[in-house]
Amino acid sequence: MPKRGYHHGNLKQALVDAALKLIEEKGPSGFTVAEAAKRADVTPAAVYRHFEGREALIAEAALQGHRIFGDLMEHAYADGQPSALAAFEATGRAYLAFARKFPGHYMAMFESGLSNQINPDLALAAARSQGVLEKAAEALSEHIPADRRPPASMFSAHVWALSHGVVELYTRGQPGAKAPFPAEDLLESGIGIYLRGLGLIKPDS
Repeated sequence: MPKRGYHHGNLKQALVDAALKLIEEKGPSGFTVAEAAKRADVTPAAVYRHFEGREALIAEAALQGHRIFGDLMEHAYADGQPSALAAFEATGRAYLAFARKFPGHYMAMFESGLSNQINPDLALAAARSQGVLEKAAEALSEHIPADRRPPASMFSAHVWALSHGVVELYTRGQPGAKAPFPAEDLLESGIGIYLRGLGLIKPDS
């Protein structure tokens, strides 16, 4: 069958979908534009009608991933209900769920080496999910005296780093890293230790 050039129902999305599969299989730096074109059943030249190159293709995959991730984080936070603590913990679980369900997007977002500042849309989408976690951290810590309260951005960055570490070591299947406990248990216990240190939950909780 001859390749279909640029006459394609939705070439841009077909290329992103092809790139996501290749990212899952080979990593963000392990495929070429030609391979993505082949997966999408078009000529390599057709790719450049929508993307300047592989970096732009990965950036679009990351953009779509951040938008999905932001939706999941907003849903998990649920406007701080039923409690600030439950909502905060739910955002951590949402991080794990996203990494499992959308591995190609996750890798494009966090393992490609691309800066979120590569374009304004990507920067805005990435800031949205971070903003949800900061909002959750601020609500949870608002009763701590101001002189002992960590900035919400620091608080959320600590938990983000903890979530990212659990994902990278125990959810993404890194060689030789056998999880001693389920990833959810590792994350929730780690968050619990952190929150006890801040006096946000009781020592015996």
